[in-house]
Amino acid sequence: MAVQPWGQQPQQPQHPYGQQAWQPAPTPQSAMRAAHADRERTVDVLKAAYAEGRLAAEEYSQRFDAAHRAQTYGQLAQLVADLPSGPMVAPQQAPVPVVPMVPQTFLPPPLPYVPRRTNGMAVASMVLGLLCLPTGGMLGVPAVVTGHIAKNQLRQSGEEGDGMATAGLVIGWLSVGGWALLFLLMAVSMAAGG
Repeated sequence: MAVQPWGQQPQQPQHPYGQQAWQPAPTPQSAMRAAHADRERTVDVLKAAYAEGRLAAEEYSQRFDAAHRAQTYGQLAQLVADLPSGPMVAPQQAPVPVVPMVPQTFLPPPLPYVPRRTNGMAVASMVLGLLCLPTGGMLGVPAVVTGHIAKNQLRQSGEEGDGMATAGLVIGWLSVGGWALLFLLMAVSMAAGG
């Protein structure tokens, strides 16, 4: 270094954090404490590198042990720095909100909400199914028939009402099954009594 005219040595440039000129500045994430899940992600990268033949068995074993002893993200990042690891081990951060490039005033107006039509057969199936309950199940067969028709129409038209058709079918089939069981028991009792 050249001596300045007044006889003093020039001062070395000051670097942030007291590091040398060639060292990267430490990031807050590299000093952040790592969790078990972070260590496991690092071990997964090491396993993949070992399986691909990038690491020898002894080196894999050493890095594996070091990964489980690591306390910070910086220590974990050093273990996989020379390996293709996909996303780097880093702490979870809040998602960055996406701001539209065009101001809202220049965007086209939003499309109005148009509710989808409800299928009439689905409504009929549900109503008939619900009416099965107080009437003793006499409307079970019509509930099942209208429920199957509604399901077929819903597949083709894309209308609303799938839940109503399903409710009508379930209640209708339960009613039909109940009546079939009743008739079966009556037939068995008549055969046993006769």
